[in-house]
Amino acid sequence: MRSTGPHSSPSPFAVILGTNEIASAVAVALHRNGYFTVLSHDPFPPVIRRKMAFHDALFDDQIVLDGLTAQRADSSLEILRLRAQASSIVITELGLLDLIIVQTPAILIDARMQKYQITPDLRRLARFTIGLGPSFAAGENCDFAIETLPAKAGQIIERGATDQADGIPPLLGGRGAERFAFAGAPGHWHTALEIGTRIFKDYTVGFLGNTPIIAPFDGILRGVVRDGTEVLAGTKLLEVDPRGRMAVWFGIDARAKQIAKAVTQAITIHTGATAKAGNPFYLVK
Repeated sequence: MRSTGPHSSPSPFAVILGTNEIASAVAVALHRNGYFTVLSHDPFPPVIRRKMAFHDALFDDQIVLDGLTAQRADSSLEILRLRAQASSIVITELGLLDLIIVQTPAILIDARMQKYQITPDLRRLARFTIGLGPSFAAGENCDFAIETLPAKAGQIIERGATDQADGIPPLLGGRGAERFAFAGAPGHWHTALEIGTRIFKDYTVGFLGNTPIIAPFDGILRGVVRDGTEVLAGTKLLEVDPRGRMAVWFGIDARAKQIAKAVTQAITIHTGATAKAGNPFYLVK
């Protein structure tokens, strides 16, 4: 489906809202299936698992996921240029309204994981829309919805709502919510530590304003909000992996892969339905 010459049709245009690890895994899957894929950054919630996501490419850091990188674009003209070059995945701070001006997306996916925010109606903003996670309802604010809760991750919903967030993270090395540290108040976040650093209980990972934020227990820093970020009260600031040598803080994890696979399956289902209705859609390879 990629452009192969000056007279070839361009690859179909896909927009993903979010730059977190789920959004990035979906971007990899869509790119593999021939879509020109653009990740649109949203500041809330901040990305903490930054070695599992393309997010830091916004700051010109090289992030490689499954052999792919993302290129930053700061304008619609840059996006058009990269598309003409049949470029790799693109990441931008441009919002959806700016991207729609480039072209109406063939696929629009909301992967921001804004569990407790007002969920917009994505329909009619693209030819096919998918909402990932809580607060999405197929047929009401998106065409299809996909579960992201760990026990149901990757379930495709063609009609009806996803489960609401339960606030209970899956266990990792026997640890649940206690492996995260949260912002007790809004403020400016500072840290000098890199993801993958070995840390110990009560070690100061960073400062929220003048307040030190400490590690809850010994482990590997699996995720941390980027230095210099403004955060809201209740924001996850860091995550500690307690598994020692078994800790993983980079690459695409199993849950993200499962959700990304479900996205491509949902597109295939929709493709078949629209083809039967005499309305051909962009095929997924």
